[in-house]
Amino acid sequence: MPHSILLYEDNLLLSESIQSMLSLNKNLKLLGAFENPVQVCSDLESKNPDLLLMDIDMPGMTGIEAVTKVRAVNKTIPILMLTVFDDNQHVFDAICAGASGYLLKKHISTKLFSAIEEVLAGGAPMSPSIARMVLNSMQQKVITANPYQLTPKEKEVLVSLSKGSSYKMIGAEHEISLDTVRSHIRKIYEKLHVHSQTEAVSKAIIEKLV
Repeated sequence: MPHSILLYEDNLLLSESIQSMLSLNKNLKLLGAFENPVQVCSDLESKNPDLLLMDIDMPGMTGIEAVTKVRAVNKTIPILMLTVFDDNQHVFDAICAGASGYLLKKHISTKLFSAIEEVLAGGAPMSPSIARMVLNSMQQKVITANPYQLTPKEKEVLVSLSKGSSYKMIGAEHEISLDTVRSHIRKIYEKLHVHSQTEAVSKAIIEKLV
């Protein structure tokens, strides 16, 4: 059974070219082509496609906004973005919004089918520079979510401290020795830049670390 596709592209000449290409591939079936993605969620529901081909810059609603809307109702459908330029913020924003990858428009004639095959197989076609931007963003989010770089065990001990548990209770709860408890707490104090349990717990609660 051929994979079904919806196309969103406001350049009519390019849209017609893509439609012609898709019609020549017996493994693909175009369910519809649209100049903007304003109705993308209802299109998804009524046509149930296997893949979306989405231009980034369109009138009425951008491809990035459309990806955000799609991901609110469907987390898994592959979305392949079509763009004139790579290495730019729009491509990065589209990937971060939930796009599965992207294809440069200048490569559509030679790489459309391979890119479609890749995303349908669970891949993510993108340039190394955009992949690097995505990785850097993910790493920054991890740092922001854990600004003091507490280890998982240190966070567990800090949670126990905030509950008023004694060192002995913490040791029993986490099945670690008193010396290990003291070592964790000493490192917690160093990382939080505090000098007492009261300060550590207060900072943890105020900054929502626990």
